[in-house]
Amino acid sequence: MDARTNVAPVIIKRKKVIGGGGHHGGAWKVAYADFVTAMMAFFMLMWLLNATTEKQRKGLADYFSPTVPINRVSGGGDGAFGGDSMFAEDVLPKNGTGGLRTRASDAHRSRGETGVDETAPSLDEGDPLRTIEDRLMGRGGESFVSNDLLRHVATRVTDEGLIIELFSLPGVPLFDGETARPTRVMRDLTGMVARLAATVENGVAIGGHTRAVPIVRAENPVWDLSTARAGRSRELLEAAGMADHRIRRVTGHADRRPAIANPMADRNARIEIILLRS
Repeated sequence: MDARTNVAPVIIKRKKVIGGGGHHGGAWKVAYADFVTAMMAFFMLMWLLNATTEKQRKGLADYFSPTVPINRVSGGGDGAFGGDSMFAEDVLPKNGTGGLRTRASDAHRSRGETGVDETAPSLDEGDPLRTIEDRLMGRGGESFVSNDLLRHVATRVTDEGLIIELFSLPGVPLFDGETARPTRVMRDLTGMVARLAATVENGVAIGGHTRAVPIVRAENPVWDLSTARAGRSRELLEAAGMADHRIRRVTGHADRRPAIANPMADRNARIEIILLRS
């Protein structure tokens, strides 16, 4: 203390405080939580890869893909990852936009990723076969066929000619049971095709297809049945006015060329009437 004053000196003590206090900090906990979350996501991914089929994985990939609207695959599979997109194999079989590459029908093969393939066979403007197709499907005007019949019809163009496909639907078959007896729908359809085909002189080929039967059957009737149905279709066309000399071939294909992947589906029971290119 200074002898000249009686005021006590002011002493300021500064204490350095370290935030967090070593292991008492919480920043490492955030990093550890992020690490655990990432590991959980990784093991979840590995489990999904092991627990799903290739089709299901493709469906999951398509769900997160921005190209789903133009992807011609199923949107999922069976079980917990089930569900189909509007482009699934059993959807829109009529115009060929659905289906898998591995089991694509001829109609599917003639199309590209976004619709019609520019390299696929086509009919020129003014071609009589194109006129028949347009009248049949109602393009540019009223359809030549009623809506009830039109849902049994699909057309496509190949190098061979214009294929008019007549197919069964669930509950509405073209033939009675496993016989070659045509239903009223089949008679109306063949009559309609005969009237349209009368406007051209092209040759005609007829192919019969059946759906598969269970393998437990002792005798498989698909060959005889498809051939008999193709022959009966020829008789119906001729009875409706088609000249017999125009028929170039009548073939039974059994169940060897299904239109969709399920070989036992009613959609596979069909008759193909081909107006051959002249």
